[in-house]
Amino acid sequence: MENNNTSGDPEIPAALPLLLEIGTEEIPSRFLPGAISNLKDIAAKYFIEYRLESKGIGSFATPRRLGLIVEKIPSKQKDVVKEVFGPSKKAAFDSEGNPTKAAVGFANSLGIKTTDLIIKLKGKNEYLAAVIEEKGLDTSAVLPEVLRNIILSLHFPKAMRWGNGNMSFVRPIHWIAAIYGTEIIHFEIDGLNSSNMTRGHRFLSPATFRVNDVSFYMSLLENNFVIADHIKRKELIRKGINGLFFDPEQHPIIDEELLDIVNFLVEYPVPVLCSFNSEYLNLPKELLVTVMKDHQKYFAVQDNNGRLLNHFVVVSNTKAENEETIRTGAERVIKARFDDAKFYFHEDAKKPLANRVEDLKQVTFHNKLGTLFDKTGRITKIAAYLAEKLDPSVRDNLLKAAVLSKTDLITGVVREFPELQGVMGKYYARLNGEDSSVADSIEEQYLPKYFGGSLPQTDIGALLSLSDKIDSISSFFVIGVIPTGSEDPFALRRQAMGIVSILLDRQYNLTLKDIFETALELLKDVPKSKSNADTISGLLSFMEQRVEFIFSSMNYAPDLIRSVLALSSVCPLNSIKGRIEALNKFREKEIFPDFLLGIKRVCNIIPKTPLPLIRTDLLLLEEEKDLHKAYERLYSKVKTLIEEERFYDSLNTFSEITTPVNSFFDKVLVMDNNEEIKANRLALLKEIWATSALLADFSKLL
Repeated sequence: MENNNTSGDPEIPAALPLLLEIGTEEIPSRFLPGAISNLKDIAAKYFIEYRLESKGIGSFATPRRLGLIVEKIPSKQKDVVKEVFGPSKKAAFDSEGNPTKAAVGFANSLGIKTTDLIIKLKGKNEYLAAVIEEKGLDTSAVLPEVLRNIILSLHFPKAMRWGNGNMSFVRPIHWIAAIYGTEIIHFEIDGLNSSNMTRGHRFLSPATFRVNDVSFYMSLLENNFVIADHIKRKELIRKGINGLFFDPEQHPIIDEELLDIVNFLVEYPVPVLCSFNSEYLNLPKELLVTVMKDHQKYFAVQDNNGRLLNHFVVVSNTKAENEETIRTGAERVIKARFDDAKFYFHEDAKKPLANRVEDLKQVTFHNKLGTLFDKTGRITKIAAYLAEKLDPSVRDNLLKAAVLSKTDLITGVVREFPELQGVMGKYYARLNGEDSSVADSIEEQYLPKYFGGSLPQTDIGALLSLSDKIDSISSFFVIGVIPTGSEDPFALRRQAMGIVSILLDRQYNLTLKDIFETALELLKDVPKSKSNADTISGLLSFMEQRVEFIFSSMNYAPDLIRSVLALSSVCPLNSIKGRIEALNKFREKEIFPDFLLGIKRVCNIIPKTPLPLIRTDLLLLEEEKDLHKAYERLYSKVKTLIEEERFYDSLNTFSEITTPVNSFFDKVLVMDNNEEIKANRLALLKEIWATSALLADFSKLL
């Protein structure tokens, strides 16, 4: 390669692109997004470890290949200078100053002379050391080991072995292409040798072909019906689907989750518009969409008003000229699936939900917690408690909804399509003539489905959702099935965040302590793994973590959240939020630093042990008398303002204690030699701290 460097500077190594392509059998689409990220991170780690300066690391995937392209890697590793320590100075030289065997052996191990060794301080002692300059190797000589390590370091949720080999990978590997610029990087994994050969589309271009230059790799694949870049492929799918519709009254439902799945099912996407008999539109929209999306990976179509139309889009993995074959097959498949759904729906409708309640006795919820009938009973009792506390006017409909809440789980449609739990219950309840609020709440009991998801929109739906989630969390804590680390098989964290989100959204005047103590009462006959006191303590700690997470997601400062977190068990969550907002506003006031300093001084000196009541006859100095008067004057005002949830006003009022507190500490010796006087002064300070704690734990504020 011609060198045009004429500046006199050291020669700059040429930088070339790198390609690594791992060709496999079809990889499940759900594994590929994580694999793309994993491959890029692992590659970056190994490039650093092997001193290969890289620029523009990109990873990509199709169902049949997982690949890495690096825009530039210099042709040599970076040089490195490292310091190696050997024996201590004392062990390295004899009494006459000559090198010992230890020194000679150390020098020989590094391939240098003893005269090249130096003495360096390490810690408090001196040691022999050598400064070794390691020249970088040619990149092409290092890459075989690097690329092999990258492949062997990839992780997948599930892996498999094949043939007689020992390697484990997500799917059997059929080829490896490894090219640096135009040079093949040769290495072997489990009997498979790398090369510069790749393959096109499985059916449209199955033959192998050569990649002579990394720069042409993507275009070569496209010529062989493979869009390797998953980002480009996804946008082609989106554009292709939208391009099928010219009627402004028709719109494809481009679900992003489905788009991601389909993107990793095809290498050469060609969207095809298909239709089905309009008679199926009499079935619930959610049922039809679920069949299309979750079971067939088809995109549904709706009008401007959100009504489903009798069209759908299938993304084929073949040429456009095969469109009619694809359409015929897809329409035949969807008809069969819709016929099944229609059969189940009409069979289910023959038996009212109320007549299914007894059947819940035949379905186990958990072997230690009984049947779905038992769970329904607990949900109903929790719902009755919530209605009594929050809104007695909805009690009758809420209890009706609670009794019916799990009955759709034993219907044919939900057994076939579990993701429609609640949704189908709503439709069946409407067919049975139930009140719309009862029907809607059966669906809303499962909301939110994820953190940040839609919350129940009706009062009954919100209360039923709380009842279900409260029972689930309480029940599993009672029997000792508690989330640990990444294990949460019953989604208790999600349900806990649902409880917190609903309580905040609805501003219910309920405390977590009251809620879960009531729930535990309903579980008195369940064999317990711990005492009730330990269980409630664990429950409230678990809920506090969710409260902290949700308030953090609202971008409140961490110290503000920590200062009120302990109150989240004994105060309604909307009042906790009110305290945080008030503190956030109050800390901007000029008096805040002095107030915080004074109240922290109070916290730092008071004991945790009980103290006698304050005796005014033992208040001797003017400063302690003034502080006592100020406290008595402010206490009732502050408490009233807190009860009225006027938290900012209560902070402003209580901040009037700042001057007398600071004067007290400046002029009064709290730790008096007289035990009665000392205890009296501490008791006064402890009362002040106890009042401040009604607002927040100010010791946690920064």
